[in-house]
Amino acid sequence: MSVTAARGFLASGISAGIKDSGAPDLALVVNRGPSCAAAGVFTANRVQAAPVRWSRRVLAGGQLAAVVLNSGGANACTGPAGERDAQAMAARTARALGVRAEEVAVCSTGLIGVPLPMDRVTAGIDTAAGALSAEGGEAAARAVKTTDSVHKTAQVTEQGWTVGGMAKGAGMLAPGLATMLVVLTTDAAADAALLDTALRAAVRTTFDRVDSDGCMSTNDTVLLLSSAASGLVPEAAAFTEAVHTVCLDLARQLVADAEGASKEIEIRVLGAAGEADAEEVGRAISRNNLLKCALHGEDPNWGRVLSAIGTTSARFDPDRLDVAINGVWVCRDGMAGEPREKADLTPRHLTLTVDLRTGEDSAVLWTNDLTADYVHENSAYSS
Repeated sequence: MSVTAARGFLASGISAGIKDSGAPDLALVVNRGPSCAAAGVFTANRVQAAPVRWSRRVLAGGQLAAVVLNSGGANACTGPAGERDAQAMAARTARALGVRAEEVAVCSTGLIGVPLPMDRVTAGIDTAAGALSAEGGEAAARAVKTTDSVHKTAQVTEQGWTVGGMAKGAGMLAPGLATMLVVLTTDAAADAALLDTALRAAVRTTFDRVDSDGCMSTNDTVLLLSSAASGLVPEAAAFTEAVHTVCLDLARQLVADAEGASKEIEIRVLGAAGEADAEEVGRAISRNNLLKCALHGEDPNWGRVLSAIGTTSARFDPDRLDVAINGVWVCRDGMAGEPREKADLTPRHLTLTVDLRTGEDSAVLWTNDLTADYVHENSAYSS
């Protein structure tokens, strides 16, 4: 399972010495074709890292032969030197692989504002190029971890073709993607237009519905590459569904590994007058720190849910709101419903359901609780 599950792809992950710990910190994913079609989605943050700006430009042509990724440094807010470093990473990768720099995407993750040790990075690229293999997907996934406790991979095989992928991310998880780097690969014969359509549709209801802490990163990147090595042209709907399945799997893994989390919370908003209303309500709930603290303490404080809903512009009648926690309708018609003591919050996985009773639309979002461990980890991240 990973980016090398699809035929036509090689990968590697090595320690280049970017991290003081000596942990793996540089990865390559290479598309050997015969096609090099690609698509990408990037952070909506107006402050964007140099690798994001570089990768946006090279993806304009809808072709990628390789992706070089590093952890241990975001190369964000590093000025003109950071722009040159991102380009140098692409150029060094291109030279090692015999492709053009304009066919290489660059992804970086780590602390903002600190220049990369480029002597180690460029030497590491050469080492990673020499370590490429069809079994290198897991090593690549490990090499992009920062505060992640586990590496994250997924794959789906349909009708003779495969979609595989890897992701990193454990904090700054909010819409516009997250502090995530995701590389997806397929051996289906899909052109850049289909890749773009499928990827954007999948991201909208998976990665963009993960809202761990309301913080948006500068480096978010999700890439989808096609080798066409299977020789099979997929039906558009089936391909889009496969990409969605892999993205959803990886997105759920991101929430499961959220920094300091002890609860994984699925928020289901039903009965909305429109999908935008449902998403806005879910987003408000996912960002309510009082509620997240209550759920961490296993307190079914449904009043905090209603309070969050009331901050939105969604259409609803406050006297018709229903709320369930793990299947127990603790709030009915905007008032106390079933006894709150019946709601069991001891499991790690919690489901919070809101029925606005206004329309037929819905949305699902994923978040986690707010813990002392999250505060501690992020108070000491750069020290």
